[in-house]
Amino acid sequence: MSAGGHAGRDHAKLSASGAHRWLVCTPSAALEAQFPDTGSAAAAEGTLAHEIAEIKARCKCFKRGEAGYMTKAAANKKLAKLAAEELHTEEMETCTDEYAEEIYLQYLGFSEKPYVYFETRLDLTGYVPEGFGTADAILIGGGKLAICDFKYGKGVPVSPDHNPQLMLYALGALDKYGLIFPITKVILAIHQPRLQTGLATWETTPEELLAFGEYVKERAALAIVGAGEYAPGSEQCRFCRARQVCRARADHNIEMAFNAALGALPPIITAQEAGEYISRGEDVAKWLQDLKDWALGACLRGEEVPGYKAVEGRGSREWTDQAAAFKALQDGGIDEAMMYERKALTLAALEKVVGKKKFGELAGEYVEKRPGKPALVPESDKRPPITSVDKAFEGVEV
Repeated sequence: MSAGGHAGRDHAKLSASGAHRWLVCTPSAALEAQFPDTGSAAAAEGTLAHEIAEIKARCKCFKRGEAGYMTKAAANKKLAKLAAEELHTEEMETCTDEYAEEIYLQYLGFSEKPYVYFETRLDLTGYVPEGFGTADAILIGGGKLAICDFKYGKGVPVSPDHNPQLMLYALGALDKYGLIFPITKVILAIHQPRLQTGLATWETTPEELLAFGEYVKERAALAIVGAGEYAPGSEQCRFCRARQVCRARADHNIEMAFNAALGALPPIITAQEAGEYISRGEDVAKWLQDLKDWALGACLRGEEVPGYKAVEGRGSREWTDQAAAFKALQDGGIDEAMMYERKALTLAALEKVVGKKKFGELAGEYVEKRPGKPALVPESDKRPPITSVDKAFEGVEV
């Protein structure tokens, strides 16, 4: 599939990727439809990474003579073309190599040789009106179905556990292949190499998926017509296109920030109260920033936002012709050595340039991983808690 194939995908009104939002906040799909999907550099980067990952995974799983097989020459030609793209990086090569290897390990883990399908469009209309989606990789065999998703983003960790996008893909795959392949076990897997090592998996059953499908039908029937109750929250609002000006989200955050019940309370808050305030305040802060971004855009469009205006920020200087400038300085008697500095790349930057695998082979023995500073995270975070008092306050002012 060409690069345009990924970038040119259609998107359903009730998309599988947005199911975590419209299943919870059913009117949000109709509300955000009023706002254009402008895309982003991160999305374009992800599209390119998916193109590369698909080709590499095909080469790993398909042998000559099999449907889907791609010759080494054809694969190299396509990969070379994609490597010439502006957004291509060595890190992308490393991450897609890891994805292809993880898919192959899944392939080897089947009790019998599985059938493998890449970039497969799935019909979801049995559960979602006008619904469809495209699965990155589907493996079927020996009574097992595996749905594998490649996520190149590094902003938000995504878990496969009860993941609605992958559960919808699994339902679509059951509808598409269930009559041909008896399935008793379903594996949902996510590879997010820039945030976690290896493939994160969650196991379920066709029965559990079908029960989820009935729930989806009820929620989707509301969402497709914009009915139901708004249910703002940090997870469902994070990527909603209406998040900046959604009244339900505004009311929700104003209530969280300002309408806390007050009374005759002690002068020092408790640990329980501190936890509640932090939890409340996180989305309030995000909402305020989203509101500021929207207000700036409104001012730039010539609209009036009482009490605020758009101004030009601090500027910066750039060379129009650095080579000519340096020559002029040298001609004026400035020593060339004064114009340059030799500076080693950081460990992370050098690993990105060299490639994670090669870097580990050549210089891994010279790298020591030191523990990071203590950080406050939600209980849902998978890292173990720090229980040592000495370690907890090491380097922290109290």
